Amino acid sequence: MTKPPRERNVTATVTFLEMTGKPAGGPPPPRPMMKVAILRAEQPPIHFYKYLYSEIGRDYCWVERLMRSDAELTEMLHNPRVHLYVLYLGGVPAGIAECDFRKDGYGYIAYFGLIPEFVGRRIAPWFLNQTIEMCWSQPINKLLVNTCTLDHPRALPLYQRAGFSAYGREERLIPIPTDFVLPEPRPGSGPQ
Repeated sequence: MTKPPRERNVTATVTFLEMTGKPAGGPPPPRPMMKVAILRAEQPPIHFYKYLYSEIGRDYCWVERLMRSDAELTEMLHNPRVHLYVLYLGGVPAGIAECDFRKDGYGYIAYFGLIPEFVGRRIAPWFLNQTIEMCWSQPINKLLVNTCTLDHPRALPLYQRAGFSAYGREERLIPIPTDFVLPEPRPGSGPQ
């Protein structure tokens, strides 16, 4: 008797973006109209990270980190060159920016997003601006990020408005656990 598959593949178009210098642009996006704080979570408990990651990523097929063991996640998140920033609005967690500086000279925004209740409130441009500033405070020459057609449909334009330029695009098969409920297709979620 064969076991049912544990994963299925979903096709996505991935867009790779880069920023080769700290942006000198105009004024930053307006700050949210409530109490706001961005704190670096130093050696965060894995359950806290998984909660944020799952809540933010549930509509965008964020599953890669959930498929790793707790030991693997701990090793990665407790590395001093991986920074997890948590956005708090009104005293509650509202988003994360996971930034990886393990490759000399490079910063990589591995994950960036908001808890669903905070999406659509014009918070993301401000939070991304703050994240970019924090990344360029590190000794880097280039800042990278990518997005795909499974992400929020406004993710790619947000990164481009912030100063990132696309340098590549490719089709990928994303392994998704069979017990993960795929979100309904969103309007405008076609190729980016």
